[in-house]
Amino acid sequence: MSIPTAILLGSIVLALVYGVLVYNGLVKLKHNVAKAWSNIDVLLKQRHEELPKLVETCRQYKQFEQATLARVTEARARVAAAREAHDVGALGAAEGMLRAGLGQIFAVAEAYPELKANEHFMQLQSRITALENAIADRREWYNEAVNVLNVRIEQFPDLLIARLFAFVGQPLLQFSSAEKADVDLKTLFNT
Repeated sequence: MSIPTAILLGSIVLALVYGVLVYNGLVKLKHNVAKAWSNIDVLLKQRHEELPKLVETCRQYKQFEQATLARVTEARARVAAAREAHDVGALGAAEGMLRAGLGQIFAVAEAYPELKANEHFMQLQSRITALENAIADRREWYNEAVNVLNVRIEQFPDLLIARLFAFVGQPLLQFSSAEKADVDLKTLFNT
């Protein structure tokens, strides 16, 4: 075998090995995004199961704000629908609506000392608050996984392999400006 032939074969083998490494890296990133979404999904499902208990506990106090409970119930349904459809955009909007409703429940509960003192309500409030914090952490992890994948499939030479095997970017989980604005506590406590 001549030296030019050996160099050509070596270059082809090296290019193939590099292509396989890039492909495997992209597959790993794609699965990291799916795993991050699944982690959010698990927490959303847990919260979905806890919210009816919270709403029912509040309903036991006859004069408790029915409109607030209705908003939370509607938002819960929207989150569930977006979660089932894997619609990241709709999930962001529904999540904002649900978080606002939960904030109102917790703020309105201040006006009902017997509800606020209810041990079951306090446990549910604590559990939902913990789930909200965990969901926020998982959102951050999901967005980081999506960002790493999206950057990688746009960088040269990885984009050649990404296009060849139809790797596509994923949407970040984003929230509207209203959802990111500071909470007006005065308005919440006057509800």
